[in-house]
Amino acid sequence: MDIKLSELSAGQVYATMTQALIPRPIAWVLSENEDGGFNLAPFSYFTAVSSKPPLIMLSVGKKPDGSPKDTCANIQARRDFVVHIAHREMMVPVNESSASHPAGFSEVDALGLEVTELEGSRLPRLAECRLAMACELYQIQEIGDAPQALIFGQVNSIYVDDSIAGKDEKGRYKIHADRLDPLGRLGAGEYQGFGQVMPLGRPK
Repeated sequence: MDIKLSELSAGQVYATMTQALIPRPIAWVLSENEDGGFNLAPFSYFTAVSSKPPLIMLSVGKKPDGSPKDTCANIQARRDFVVHIAHREMMVPVNESSASHPAGFSEVDALGLEVTELEGSRLPRLAECRLAMACELYQIQEIGDAPQALIFGQVNSIYVDDSIAGKDEKGRYKIHADRLDPLGRLGAGEYQGFGQVMPLGRPK
């Protein structure tokens, strides 16, 4: 089968790409609404970009009515945000937080999620998540016809639960992926739990 993306609608392209680019990490993003409440939404067009400065990128589309998604509007207005890496047991609230709501809606409150202080951020983190990144806006670029917002965030600090972290033989921080058990995104409403760890040294 040869799929020519130029012959597909935007929706068909999205459906095809999200089933081909798998698995994808999920950025569960907490941002601040205008009234001080907390918006929460998952994004799987998400990746690391650079180490100096330490940057991550979120690709955020528009709402069905063409207006900016709350995450993008909140980050543009108030700059700070927190990216969580959710684990397997949080799949249901992650999925529930992807629903469309009017601006100002707090998924944190609606889902009954507890927050706690995050060092290096004026915003809190979700207490149940094992890993959270305190970020601030570095740059926003818009691309494509929609357009799509590419949000570049500088990571100022990372919270890692003590139960999943340590040091390796070289003294570097070691985050145990199997203990984090990160939730991954597939296509067509499918998620993935963490799989087998397969160590393989880099060739010299």
